Amino acid sequence: MYLETPPRLIETRLFSAMPDKFRRKGERTDWADANRPGVPTDSFIEGPSFDKDANLYIVDIPFGRIFRIAPDGEWSLAIEYEGWPNGLKIAADGRILVADYRHGIMEFDARAGRIAPVLTSRNSESFRGCNDLHLASNGDIYFTDQGQTGLHDPSGRVYRLTQSGRLDCLIDTGISPNGLVLDPTETVLFVAMTRDNAVWRLPFMKDGSVSKVGRFCSLFGTSGPDGMTMDAKGRLFVGHASLGHVFVFAPNGELIARVKSCAGPNCTNVAIGGAKKDRLYITESATGSVLVADIGGLNS
Repeated sequence: MYLETPPRLIETRLFSAMPDKFRRKGERTDWADANRPGVPTDSFIEGPSFDKDANLYIVDIPFGRIFRIAPDGEWSLAIEYEGWPNGLKIAADGRILVADYRHGIMEFDARAGRIAPVLTSRNSESFRGCNDLHLASNGDIYFTDQGQTGLHDPSGRVYRLTQSGRLDCLIDTGISPNGLVLDPTETVLFVAMTRDNAVWRLPFMKDGSVSKVGRFCSLFGTSGPDGMTMDAKGRLFVGHASLGHVFVFAPNGELIARVKSCAGPNCTNVAIGGAKKDRLYITESATGSVLVADIGGLNS
């Protein structure tokens, strides 16, 4: 995973944990029964994304909740609804888009406290279970339709919903497609394939289709890569859902750093924040914690 220099170790600290008043202790949900059988689950947070006022929005999948965490770490419930919000991204214009495992792609109006569907099906067929999304600079929405796919059923899909409303299926052979992100030139899409324990690289052709899809990196563990983000220098930050780390890869695929969880092993999603974009925020889902790491040193 590296050539000459071992990856730098970056420690984390707790930014904020879900207050007890929001934890649903002792409650069972269909989502937890299917995805965390036998494990007490009072929350399962993912999808961190910052608004223009530096509030951090996150989702709580099993209980259909979206939270707002203020810069000082204080939590407030933004909405609770009948859904399983999985991924969340805030656009430059302030739109809040949600990949909902039950309903498809949704839009959350934080001012009004309402959530409404954007896209619920393809050719009258429901999605298998939307997981995460990424917003291109032109407004196109890239999202994954993961469902329960894996090595036994490599049929996960990656879609692009264009500004004009056209829905393109970019790949339909995904092994549990999860987090995704475009490179800085927006000519390559990276997709975490959780149950392949790898990140796939999808280069775009001139007509917008993908070709020569390959594995950018391979990992290990009982789960796999989950949420991802990329900085302006093209370094890929990959949250791993069972190894308690976020792995940082250079544009050539070399592992240059590992960001170690100070909480549990379920580092599911990541977001870059801070005034200088020098902090990495991580959802540690099982403990309901948001961690933070200083990543400014990667530039030295």
